[in-house]
Amino acid sequence: MPSPQFTVSVLTQYLPDRSSANEDVYAFAYTVTIRNSGDVTAQLIARHWVITDSAGHVEEVRGLAVVGHQPLLKPGETFEYTSWARIATPRGRMHGTFFCITEDAHWFDTPVAPFELSQAQALH
Repeated sequence: MPSPQFTVSVLTQYLPDRSSANEDVYAFAYTVTIRNSGDVTAQLIARHWVITDSAGHVEEVRGLAVVGHQPLLKPGETFEYTSWARIATPRGRMHGTFFCITEDAHWFDTPVAPFELSQAQALH
């Protein structure tokens, strides 16, 4: 039986030009690489992010597509995008889920493992 699967990796970077310690605003870019590691063509339809700062404040973001795209990936293909988030502390974490569908309408979830947002790290 065919197996749909996407694999996700994330790199983060602190954005000092979009941050202000005086206003408790810390911005981070995150570059996501999505690879179709399964054996069937599938499409990313929507995403759900959980963003937590070091004070425990949680923000959830849900929506269709990623940066305006719903990439259709054949086995072995990748899609990369960069977006950004703001939190109120110099450190935090993000994790999430991509909601995907195969060409024959089989839904599957792709978890995105937790990754660090840190003012101290230039690149993660």
